[in-house]
Amino acid sequence: MWRRSIRGVVVAAGAVFFVGLGATAASAHVTVTAEAATQGGYAALVFRVPGERDDANTVKVDVLLPADQPLASVRVKPHPGWSYEIRKTKPARPVEAEGAKVTETVSEIIWTADDQKAGIRPDEYDEFAVSVGPLPKADSMVFKALQYYDDGEVVRWIQEPRPNAPEPERPAPVLRLLPPSATGAAQAASEPTRVPEDPAGTRTAHWAIGLSSAALLVALACAAIVIRDSFSRRAGSGR
Repeated sequence: MWRRSIRGVVVAAGAVFFVGLGATAASAHVTVTAEAATQGGYAALVFRVPGERDDANTVKVDVLLPADQPLASVRVKPHPGWSYEIRKTKPARPVEAEGAKVTETVSEIIWTADDQKAGIRPDEYDEFAVSVGPLPKADSMVFKALQYYDDGEVVRWIQEPRPNAPEPERPAPVLRLLPPSATGAAQAASEPTRVPEDPAGTRTAHWAIGLSSAALLVALACAAIVIRDSFSRRAGSGR
């Protein structure tokens, strides 16, 4: 009887532990964040790229800017160990910056690791920062991304999320935009926001790991109690 009890506790602990790991894995995809991205303002965007493969390094990241939401200003922050290429195109609609018409806008940013044997290793992540604006008057922006590994595989983060639908397998990075406020719009339009130190993806992953670890510890403690009580009963019955 006591063996079945212990087996049940261990199985339950394993189930909870792996559910927590699943939540962590689900959050490990390319994301874009900004501390305060306001419609009509400027923002410092951070593209976070995780190394999902256990046997390959990420050596190139290709981000496609939304063609229907052209940005007049795009500035890339230099990244040590990586070079970048900016591609431009004629905007789909007229764009102005400081009262002047913009004839070309950035459509694509490509980061490439200087050392093909380095890049983003397994179980690591890296971040690439870009200052952009003015942001469109919309609820969100969708940035499609391609992640290149050193073995030739390309992971396409291009699936756009849909309302009231499960998250797609390879979701495209989505930036949520805040409506302008009477006091904050002017400041947001005049200077980029500070790059966040802890994007939501990290908090989600840490929460999932902490939950699964705590559940495992509780289950092991319960197993120890079951074993102790079982031996006590057996010892008492043998007297």
